[in-house]
Amino acid sequence: MFSHIMIGTNDVDRAQAFYTQVLGVLGAGEPLVDVNATGQTRLFYIHDGSILAITQPINGEPAGTANGATIGFACNSPEQVKELHAAAIAAGATDIEDPPGPREGSMGVMHLCYFLDPDGHKICGIHREG
Repeated sequence: MFSHIMIGTNDVDRAQAFYTQVLGVLGAGEPLVDVNATGQTRLFYIHDGSILAITQPINGEPAGTANGATIGFACNSPEQVKELHAAAIAAGATDIEDPPGPREGSMGVMHLCYFLDPDGHKICGIHREG
């Protein structure tokens, strides 16, 4: 259903350092770096058919976060959820919500972690049991 997710940043170098370290836990490599015709730098992390794009806003205004939005990254195991969270915190993320671990919900048991990236975007690591 999705082609990609694109989020804004006010500091491309900081975003690249952060996401290269954090997404490396999931097996993503270095991003494709693109500078468009109007001079905005965009980063494209391409992995397992998914694309996370990070960009300086094309309109020249400061990047902001979407209230109520969360970007979830699929993890292969409960341990990888914890590893993703640890890498994010080590790279400068802000820890939010409960500690990484299992949560029971209407969709069954899920292992989750939540953090804010350096630009304030809410990120989740998730592993669904079964």
